[in-house]
Amino acid sequence: MKILGVKFVPLNVPLEKRLQTLAAATWVIVSAFGDAWGYLITAYLLLYTDITRYFLLLYFLWMYYDWDTCHRGGRTELLTKVVRNNVFWRYFCNYFPLKLVKTVNLNPNKSYLFICVPHGILSMGIVGSFATDAMDCKKLFPGLEIHPITLDQHFKVPLIREYVYSLGFCASSVRSLKHLLSTPPKRPYTGKATLLVVGGASESMESTPGTYRVLVKRRKGFVKLALKHGTSLVPVLSFGETDLYNQIYRPEGSTFRRVQNYIRGLIGLAPVVFSGRGFFQYSFGLIPKRLPVTVVGKIFYLAVLLNCRK
Repeated sequence: MKILGVKFVPLNVPLEKRLQTLAAATWVIVSAFGDAWGYLITAYLLLYTDITRYFLLLYFLWMYYDWDTCHRGGRTELLTKVVRNNVFWRYFCNYFPLKLVKTVNLNPNKSYLFICVPHGILSMGIVGSFATDAMDCKKLFPGLEIHPITLDQHFKVPLIREYVYSLGFCASSVRSLKHLLSTPPKRPYTGKATLLVVGGASESMESTPGTYRVLVKRRKGFVKLALKHGTSLVPVLSFGETDLYNQIYRPEGSTFRRVQNYIRGLIGLAPVVFSGRGFFQYSFGLIPKRLPVTVVGKIFYLAVLLNCRK
């Protein structure tokens, strides 16, 4: 049903689909605005509570002690398993739906660097497929300890950092990648898979429906690290990732893009202006469109990339 050009959601939508939409919306709010919420909630608890503020001070001591964990392999399996297996992620992945396709078996005794493209607006395909167990990634790739990579700044935000840690994420720093590629996996795992979205925040500004713009040409540092540690590269493509949102897109050199780059340089996040759908209508909103996303990975040995060493 359309009213004034806005397409509204039918009233007879099954409860299952409504729960899926709620899961997708919740994730977007936490992921896109989580850092701001973390600071706001922390400020409120410090300024406007009598007892909780003292527990928060103890939490700050814990943060100080735990500050470098994101550079040293992240949380253990014991601390992430419950969150990664939560039913919430089943609803989230079934919303699109997501599909994870393995094209080749990986040796469970080796280390791999998964090179994920495209970034899209929020990398939902990679998060649903590898930061959770909803797609059974650990059954598809048995023996591999899986660690997705995200921006360092998320680990510095009170409260929200615990959510990021709980999904097995580590920091996107050279120090973190060196640690992940050079250290043996924790028991019971026998190999490692580190997931890096190489385009990062810059690539999110190139995300428009029907296109796959990948920023790799000037980002070959990961190849040098992989060569140094004898790690095989596994390209991972999220087909459909860029179709989930529309955004106001302007090419490099435009005033709008220069403003975006300036803000990104200040806060580390890409200030994309995007739109998907809403709770009760399909025309605009923060929720991603209900379109399928298929994540596919294939082994790609480093011998092919020897010319990238310089």
